Amino acid sequence: QVQLVESGGGLVQAGGSLRLSCVASGRIDSLSIMGWYRQAPGKQRELVASISVSGRTNYADSVKVRSTISITNAKNTVYLQMLSLKPEDTAVYYCNAETNSRSGKYVYWGQGTQVTVSS
Repeated sequence: QVQLVESGGGLVQAGGSLRLSCVASGRIDSLSIMGWYRQAPGKQRELVASISVSGRTNYADSVKVRSTISITNAKNTVYLQMLSLKPEDTAVYYCNAETNSRSGKYVYWGQGTQVTVSS
């Protein structure tokens, strides 16, 4: 089992920035990928950015040029830095972790943190 605890959401003015943090605990030795997804009202959950434990990153086109995802050397905390925030970035942001071990692949989710960008 992996537990994920997110922090860093809140109310931000358009053009501002924020940094989301997600701390993983439990069976982090099997972590393969960590990332952030978001879900706006009435929309499907979508990938924002992900990073593998080897450092390979993947970004949604909508945030690519203004976001940075990083992971600590201990591979248990992932950060998402977002700049030039827009009202359309308003959503609940969920931390995601995937593990891969001999027992199989599993996906874990945090409880989510609200990000609201005011115009």
